[in-house]
Parts: sequence; structure tokens; C-alpha cells
Amino acid sequence: MKIIHVAGARPNFMKLAPILRELKKMPEVHSILLHTGQHYDVNMSDVFFDDLNLPWPDINLEVGSGSHAFQTAQVMERFEPVVLSEKPDLVLVVGDVNSTLACSLVAAKLDIPIAHVEAGVRSFDRNMPEEINRIVTDTLSELLFTPSLHASKNLLNQGIPAEKIYFVGNVMVDSLLYALQIARKRSVWKRWGLKPGSYAVLTLHRASNVDDYETLRELLAVIAQISQGQPVVFPVHPRTSHRLMDAGLDALVQSFPGLILCEPLGYLDFISLLSDARVVLTDSGGIQSETTILGVHCLTLRQNTEWPETIEHGTNYLVGTNQERILQALDEIYKNKRGQPERPEGWDGKAASRIVAVLRRHFHLQ
Repeated sequence: MKIIHVAGARPNFMKLAPILRELKKMPEVHSILLHTGQHYDVNMSDVFFDDLNLPWPDINLEVGSGSHAFQTAQVMERFEPVVLSEKPDLVLVVGDVNSTLACSLVAAKLDIPIAHVEAGVRSFDRNMPEEINRIVTDTLSELLFTPSLHASKNLLNQGIPAEKIYFVGNVMVDSLLYALQIARKRSVWKRWGLKPGSYAVLTLHRASNVDDYETLRELLAVIAQISQGQPVVFPVHPRTSHRLMDAGLDALVQSFPGLILCEPLGYLDFISLLSDARVVLTDSGGIQSETTILGVHCLTLRQNTEWPETIEHGTNYLVGTNQERILQALDEIYKNKRGQPERPEGWDGKAASRIVAVLRRHFHLQ
């Protein structure tokens, strides 16, 4: 059996790594790792192959950046000849980036079965490009591997037949637990003379936050206030760096005395930084999951989340971009007003093995 595994952006590598490790145990399966090149910065993609013990990609489409339409079209145009040449039995896509959508469309039109890992995740906000990618990919997929019971319910509500839906758990947690012991030994906070539990971590990259300059200014104002009381480490996403320069805010950010700016970190370094943080402020989906497993409080700087279980069971607070709400949530955290967090069902490091078990049954593999 031949499977093409599609990766395009940083989170995709975390989700594919444990699946590829499980499939290596099956000599009857030939895995082809395809990198679309959607993320091409060394710390946004290349370093992940070392950190996650991933094999180097067999194929790189080298698409690069561009508008959503341009990027999606480029991936489709370059992926189609690969599928026609390789003739895979399955195209496995993960997450919700443009590469996920583009490769699913190509596979569907060529009548190749699609498996979607992290299916059914919904923010119910169609202004997010990722939401459109999720809905379309789930509609086209034959095997839908969900990370939560919420996600499975979303698919049923969308009208997808129950026999296509498999609740397997969160495969990102597999990567986190696999790497955690090594990551913690790195003590990345030492680079800036910090101590465990004494600092916050900030990440920003969503268009709704960084492309809207009024929202960006409001967030920076509250970060300036927070950084007066504790250091805030801010690995700056390339997109955010460009937006700060475009808005003329880069000098302002550099003037905040407690804000520590750095380049994007590799996976192990970033997990090391997260694991010893006092609190994390982010607009990322994946970080909401990671902080829940790490037991680190997380403020999600968005109006919605695709991971409701991180609020119900974990350490996540959905605070939007309002300064008062953000500071109020911080006050709750510092006063320990929330009870002991729990690990959501299926977030146990065994999602990849459950995915491979389904593939065995579905394709009648020994």
C-alpha cells in the first residue's frame, strides 16, 4: 500500500511525525512524505525534521508564500503530477492549512481516497480561512480521524455518515509527550536569564489580530502593561514581523522593557519555553492543546476557539482582544481561582496507533 502524507506548515509536521513512526512498523506500507513548501523558513519547517525525528521529505513542491488563492492553486498545480506519477492508494492530510485543502481537492478529482487527521474541528467562524479549509476537506474525505468527541459531533451535524468518522484523540499530544522529556532538559529560559514560572510567553499570527492595526495596537498596549510586571518572551512569527514594520510599530515593541523579542523557535525549544512558563498568551490553536497537557495557563486572544475541550477540561481562557478581559483572566490565574485541570479524553499519546489500526482494518492490511 502506498500513502502520500502531506505537510505544508509547522503544525503539520507535529501531527505527521507519530503517524509515520507507527507506519514504519508495517513493511507492507510505503509512505511518501510530501512537503508543499507552504512554510519554508528554517525554524518554521526544516528544524522540525530533526526535532521530531522525521525523515527528510521525499518530495518538496517549494510553493512558498502568496495569497490564499495563489498558494492553493500553486499546490494543486504541482501536486497533481505527483499523484498521477505515484498512483497512491491514499492521500493523508492533516490540519487545516491551504496545503490540506489543495491536496484534498486534487486527490478527490483523481478519485484517490483521502484521510483527514484532525477532522471535525470547528471554530464556527467562516471569516477564518482555516474554517473553510476544514469544512471542504472533511466533505471530501473518506476517513475522518477526529481529535475529540466535540469534533465527531460536528461532523455528524454536518451530515457526514457515522461510518466514516473515527474518534482517535489528539495526535499533536503524541508528539508533545514524545518530545517532552528531551525538551525540558533544554531549559531555554536560561538564554534570557529567566527562571521557571517567572515569565509569560506570547505568540501572535492570526490575520484577525495582526492584519487589523487597531486590534494589533490594542493587544500591544495590554502586552506593554503585562510586561511591566513580568518578562514576556515573544517569538515573532514572520507574518507578524512584517505587519509590525508595515504599521510602524516595530520600534514601539522594542521599547517595552519587559518584552523579550526573538526569532521563531524550533519545536523542542518552544516546548521547553512553554513548559516552564507562568502563563501563555496566544492566538494559536495548537498551543491551546499543548498548554492543556502541560498544565500551563493559556489566554487565547480570539473571539472563538476550535478547541472547546481546552476550556472545559484544560487550562485555556478565551479572552478575545479586550484589555479588561485579558487582565481580569490574568488576575484569576494568579489567584488560582480555577480548579485542577484535566486531560481531555483520548489525549494520551496513543492517537497515532489508533489511526494506524483503522488503516489496517479499512485496507485489510496484515
